[in-house]
Amino acid sequence: MLRSVRAVLAATLLLAPLGAMTACAGLRDGPAPVTAPAPSPLGPAENEPAAEVVAAVGIPTAELRGKKIPKMGEVVVDADGFVLYRFDKDTAEPPASNCSGDCAAVWPPVLVDENLKLTGLDAKLVGTIEREDGATQVTLNGWPLYRYIGDKKAGQWKGQAVGGVWFVVAPTGKKNLSCLPTATPVPVPPPGADASPDAGASPAAAASPSGDGEYTY
Repeated sequence: MLRSVRAVLAATLLLAPLGAMTACAGLRDGPAPVTAPAPSPLGPAENEPAAEVVAAVGIPTAELRGKKIPKMGEVVVDADGFVLYRFDKDTAEPPASNCSGDCAAVWPPVLVDENLKLTGLDAKLVGTIEREDGATQVTLNGWPLYRYIGDKKAGQWKGQAVGGVWFVVAPTGKKNLSCLPTATPVPVPPPGADASPDAGASPAAAASPSGDGEYTY
């Protein structure tokens, strides 16, 4: 069920032309770092044993902003300027996340509280869901939002079309398909996984948790 989110609309989105398909590759070049997002630990209840402590996985933000960036056009970014994504394996009706475990380590959920500021977004499209670990994840037009650990700095969108199921989200909550790679990118491995391909292994198999070229995220 969506929770209401107090929001402030601070700007009107500017329409941007779609980026040329042939101009996409430049922003995707270079190795993607494999760094774990900092979890937000939830303290145990009084007299609860330490083993029962639950860690809420995700990256908190105090703001969502709609903006336009070169080549990609209209996107949504968090308070740090990182481009946000949606996942085809999630559902919007009803809103639900199907990304946990290794998936959430590679695609950290965007976590919020009630004091979420909105700039250039329609407040009616913004809501929240409660994740299995008790964290509150923001949704846009029903779709849960995520960051990608392969984006090493604000404004990058290396997660576009990864696995054929992850896409940059537009301010409407729809997929931004204005700039797509010519081949389907593979995701970076989860933090702590061995990213070095075995001798003779394909890049897809090396990046896969199961080593068989199939992905769970």
